[in-house]
Amino acid sequence: MLCYIVIEKPMIHTILTPSDTDLHLSIPKEYVGKQIEILLYTTDEGKEEKATIMKTPKLRGALKLSDKQYKDFQQHAKNIRGEWKRSI
Repeated sequence: MLCYIVIEKPMIHTILTPSDTDLHLSIPKEYVGKQIEILLYTTDEGKEEKATIMKTPKLRGALKLSDKQYKDFQQHAKNIRGEWKRSI
């Protein structure tokens, strides 16, 4: 069984359950001569688990830094945040 679902981008998305280890693909004529990507995974592999978000109070004091280390760390954090504004 093979079915095509056409999405806004020129893409074909199909979900099927194979009956053996061989699978035959028919490529649309407009794809011939073009580079295509084929992904193969089980549908349960593609699902993402919800990430648990840690609240800041739980992390407070976790590094156990000295005052100097804390100041150096804060300066480093400030410096790298400044790079976010830099155009790449």
